[in-house]
Amino acid sequence: MREVDLYPALKKYLVQQGYEVKSEMQHCDVIAIRGDEAVVVVELKLSLNLTVLMQAVDRLKISETVYIGVPKGITVLNKQRKKIVKLIRMLGLGLIVIDPEARIGNIDVLCDPGEYRPRQIKKQTQRLLAEFQHRVGDPNLGGSSTQGGIMTAYRQKALAIGEYLQQHGETKAAVIAISLTEPKTRVILYDNVYGWFDRLGKGVYALSPRGSAELSQWSARNQQ
Repeated sequence: MREVDLYPALKKYLVQQGYEVKSEMQHCDVIAIRGDEAVVVVELKLSLNLTVLMQAVDRLKISETVYIGVPKGITVLNKQRKKIVKLIRMLGLGLIVIDPEARIGNIDVLCDPGEYRPRQIKKQTQRLLAEFQHRVGDPNLGGSSTQGGIMTAYRQKALAIGEYLQQHGETKAAVIAISLTEPKTRVILYDNVYGWFDRLGKGVYALSPRGSAELSQWSARNQQ
């Protein structure tokens, strides 16, 4: 398939919408005009990549109504459709999917150009601020892989409890909570997210074999 193969179906669609359409003008693949409305620019591409996006953004110098037209079935849209559409919106562009072989319904406008205003989710912001405030120091390296785990504020609390048990042996949760001044001690021990604790009786805990094996590694990371 070539980019020119997308043009007939796109032109037919635009003409049906009342546009006058011409191609290859001032380095733009397609230009469509309807009355006094803003000029519509469409860049026909066979794929979506950084070069295509930069070219389309550059066309915003000509008009605020710029679309990228791509063929139906391209891999990136099949795998990451929502993320791609979101990115296109953020850039102030539009995205059209064209099926040149279909007789009807061969044009699918996934998004129109316009100002992008992302909706902020206050709960996520609050969680971020809480994590920032409660995390002690800066034990992680920015950009590092998360495969080995991240030192979070929660893990630091669990680590402090584990170190206490390692030093003092089996202890009641209430005693640990008072000693560490950590009100969430009971919950952390009970949930045992990392498998570091063994419950020996009502409210009594000890360090598990897994905790003994992993504690030194995480303690070293926490001191970085």
